[in-house]
Amino acid sequence: MLFEEEQEPEFEIFSALLFNSLKAITFMFFISFAMINKPADEGKVDPKAEMLITVSWEDNNPDDVDTYVMDPAGNVVWYTQREGGLMHLDRDDRGMFKDVVLFNGNEVTNPLNQEIVSFRGLEDGEYVVNIVHYIANGGAPLPVSVKVEKLNPTVKVVFYQTLSLSGSGDEQTAVRFTLKGDEVINVNNVPISLVQLTRSGSKGRGTTGGSSESPGFIDATTGSTVSRP
Repeated sequence: MLFEEEQEPEFEIFSALLFNSLKAITFMFFISFAMINKPADEGKVDPKAEMLITVSWEDNNPDDVDTYVMDPAGNVVWYTQREGGLMHLDRDDRGMFKDVVLFNGNEVTNPLNQEIVSFRGLEDGEYVVNIVHYIANGGAPLPVSVKVEKLNPTVKVVFYQTLSLSGSGDEQTAVRFTLKGDEVINVNNVPISLVQLTRSGSKGRGTTGGSSESPGFIDATTGSTVSRP
């Protein structure tokens, strides 16, 4: 006939069926992917840090130095209480203790001696940073560097100094500073024993006006202030 309908080749029918099947599979895949629940946010740790305190001493030195930090509310972080308020002791370094790790069947020694305290947020008031010579394996003084960095909106070094710890039990106030909005004021090292504070089980009270105490260092075994030579 003149207008007889042309028959569709079999391979075109097969191609159409295959194409439609692939579209259906792709559609089902995206639907399944969209239905996957996002992991719950509970328990997530916000990696954002507003301030860092870094305490470091000579690599491969076996001495154990501890960091104590008190916030304006009187919360103290140290090796037993690693989180308090908005502060967290990220790394507790015990000298050479447990510094050897097994990696790909080989023993690797981490020579770095460093403790880090991070702040997830900042509050107005006074902060205190103390370092303690917990274990001394020699008679020579141990130089310890303390750095305080305010990270936002730009990185600013609030304090950097190297102190000398004289042996086991020597506690020194590295720095006290006060935050007032974006300002850092009243930077000083008037001594206060945070070791004695944690042993007493009471909270300290941050101040904004400093203290009448004279600069020195603290004997962590007694809590008494010793004048610097």
